[in-house]
Amino acid sequence: MPELPEVEVVRRGLERHVVGRTFGEVHVLHPRAARGNTVDIEQVLPGLSVTGTGRRGKYLWLQLSDGAALLVHLRMSGQMLIDAPGTNQSPHLRIRAAMGDVDLNFVDQRTFGFWQYTQLVGGIPEPALHIAPDPFEDAFDLQATARLMRKKNSKLKTVLLNQEVVSGIGSIYADEAMWAAELKPWRTARTMRQRDAEAVLSASRDVMARSLEQGGTSFDSLYVNVNGSSGYFSRSLEAYGQAGKPCSRCNTPIERVVVNGRSSFFCPVCQVN
Repeated sequence: MPELPEVEVVRRGLERHVVGRTFGEVHVLHPRAARGNTVDIEQVLPGLSVTGTGRRGKYLWLQLSDGAALLVHLRMSGQMLIDAPGTNQSPHLRIRAAMGDVDLNFVDQRTFGFWQYTQLVGGIPEPALHIAPDPFEDAFDLQATARLMRKKNSKLKTVLLNQEVVSGIGSIYADEAMWAAELKPWRTARTMRQRDAEAVLSASRDVMARSLEQGGTSFDSLYVNVNGSSGYFSRSLEAYGQAGKPCSRCNTPIERVVVNGRSSFFCPVCQVN
């Protein structure tokens, strides 16, 4: 699933290409891609202009000229693509929206993602209000989030993936942050010192910022930005997916362990805390 950097890359692309444009005809080609709507987006979107973009964690949205938002969740395989009108012939095209001399297309092979017309509450779409601020938001409080983590009787990897504690971090960047902070994935969060909790959160922001500079992490053709290009941060990963390869700090082979049903990659020598 795309994580915060990958979603932010898409948001930045949409900011460049669709802000100021107006929706023309909208065609929902698969009903699951518009699930959760209380209105027909084929009827409500035409005539509305995009006034801005937003993101919290893995959610992104287009701010609309009527004060509402078009919320987008890419889930496992969603793609927001800017194409010349009528040129996208993907068998996985789920929504096509005309926007002047381009189409905004939602392609989703697994059909888990969606578009949803919704109201904004304090600048956040209603369906995203339940998730916590992410490390890039002004509203993110490092010390308070670290204290909240330390109240959890769950493994550190699990807590980092809990979007109600901190949003945007998925398995890739959780493993990278724990490697950077030298913390074990299976350590119980409530046993951590405050400085360790703050360190892993700071590391998560740092590694995601570096990923953003490289267009995100792509392992296959499912994650792409709005022009169809892939990111290349996968070349810089220290832990995630690196089982058997030498740790860049100590040269010990990276190992894989399962934490609450999720694979986690770590250095058995460096990550001892």
